[in-house]
Amino acid sequence: MKQTPDKARPTPRAGIMDIEAYVPGKSTAPAGVARVHKLSSNENPLGPSPKAIEAAREVAGKLDVYPDGTARRLREAIAEVHGLNPANIICSNGSDEILGLLAQTYLAPGDEAVFTEHAFMVYRIYIQAAGALPVAVKETDERADIDAILAAVTARTRIVFLANPNNPTGTYVPFQEVRRLHAGLPKNVLLVLDGAYAEYVRRNDYEAGIELAGSAENVVMTRTFSKLGLGGARIGWMYGPMHIVDAINRVRGPFNVNATAIEAGIAAIRDRAHVERSVAHNETWLAWLSEELTKLGLRVTPSVGNFVLIHFPEDGKHSAAAADDYLTARGYILRRVSGYGFPNALRMSVGIEEANRGVIAALTTFLKS
Repeated sequence: MKQTPDKARPTPRAGIMDIEAYVPGKSTAPAGVARVHKLSSNENPLGPSPKAIEAAREVAGKLDVYPDGTARRLREAIAEVHGLNPANIICSNGSDEILGLLAQTYLAPGDEAVFTEHAFMVYRIYIQAAGALPVAVKETDERADIDAILAAVTARTRIVFLANPNNPTGTYVPFQEVRRLHAGLPKNVLLVLDGAYAEYVRRNDYEAGIELAGSAENVVMTRTFSKLGLGGARIGWMYGPMHIVDAINRVRGPFNVNATAIEAGIAAIRDRAHVERSVAHNETWLAWLSEELTKLGLRVTPSVGNFVLIHFPEDGKHSAAAADDYLTARGYILRRVSGYGFPNALRMSVGIEEANRGVIAALTTFLKS
């Protein structure tokens, strides 16, 4: 007897196949390129803290033992550095996991979740995976528009995701505006402040959200270790009220942070000298890249992160796609951002001096061709 199509094999529930899978930045160049500079994933060009490397090595002989399921010592190290209560912290397999757990826990089919049009693509993915409706809000000058976000909130809204600073634009929202956003939200709407790039921001009117997450019942802040050298270890964390921590702890995996990540993370966050070196390097080269790219006649979105969004001419010949091919052939791997709503732009991570100068030299030649 012939099977009907829906019984022929397992079928994902409705809506799953409508999700556009996340595509990470590429990491390889054509064969024969002697030196490759990967500038597509906003990694730390200085690498991990030497202390984190040593801590990871020391775990190697104990990989048969399950890690502490609560990541207590890692939470205590985070709390020590940031002046927090470790009980209000959850650690995760990258901050992506926390974002997904928040969506899984607080969204149901028929609910809505709000984010800005050029925000981190995983927001949409996790919202759709929960069966909820993603609501993308227009930005103003590639910045989150607080009035537009508030206007998009309805009786069905359950979460507002705000990347601050945002990826891939690098723009940020001053904290008084974040407070205005929070004040305008219904108390049953969760405000998620994604501070993945917070360490790099050097603006007097910026805060990552610790104070608000520590005082409000409907705010959490998420952070990551990835941008300061531990992208491969996959460590993220969330700070927020106990009722949200309790809910997330009920649905997260029992050993969601591995032993190597825990020990490397403890060493990394306590190595403040490495953090300061990383931030100082970024501050120097972010400004230099922005200035040099502007001199070439390219528009650069003002960034406070560890990357720049570069907009290319609309002449067809010198498009982002053409620039990407030209740079890749010379070993400079940047990030196409068409999926973020920028079909004619590339995102470039701040790299080591050789990489930064090399990209500028290559683009100089490309734009003259």
